Amino acid sequence: MTIRVKRVYDAPAKEDGERILVDRLWPRGMNKQSAALTDWMKDIAPSTELRKWFHSKEGDWAEFQERYLNELHHNPDVEALRRRADAGTVTLLYAVRDEEHNHAQILARFLAEKQKG
Repeated sequence: MTIRVKRVYDAPAKEDGERILVDRLWPRGMNKQSAALTDWMKDIAPSTELRKWFHSKEGDWAEFQERYLNELHHNPDVEALRRRADAGTVTLLYAVRDEEHNHAQILARFLAEKQKG
């Protein structure tokens, strides 16, 4: 299983494998051709409620992680994404500027943990 995480605004690369956008909203200023997506799995992104809560002044990174992991445990798309990652390289694409504190990083770690058993 090879899972990479990358901003959707970064140039596509041959080693990306399947390029899957995991944001609920389409990235600002990005056209579909430039994104070079294999798929857009918007339902695997944090719920609208969680996203709005996190971006409000109430949002806390540690609690966001906990809440998003809880959503992932109940998300039927996780298994399909895990199977795709088992079959080859998958790059999870996200739009936010923060490369450390974003849901794609959480999702990648979650998938890797599921792989370990």
